[in-house]
Amino acid sequence: MAFFLNQTSIASHFRSHSQKTEDLASFPRRRFHVEPGAREKALLAEDATLKPFKSYKKSVKKLRKIGNALTIVVVAGCCYEVYVRALTREEAQKL
Repeated sequence: MAFFLNQTSIASHFRSHSQKTEDLASFPRRRFHVEPGAREKALLAEDATLKPFKSYKKSVKKLRKIGNALTIVVVAGCCYEVYVRALTREEAQKL
């Protein structure tokens, strides 16, 4: 318990923390842009052997639209089913 209450350790903690922030302030936050080297460009280039395994944007958009439409249809069907069951329950209680 005495360790936590020791004033010298607390003071040294604040001193070391302030030194860290001063060191960070001396460096600019934004770095200069560096052009990628030959190896990076070779790694980023398209590979013809991998083309069959890549998804194409048009097919992905089409699949997403179909998925969205199916989701809307399923949610609407569920809502309709709940509505119909609520109506039949009301009619059964009236009789």
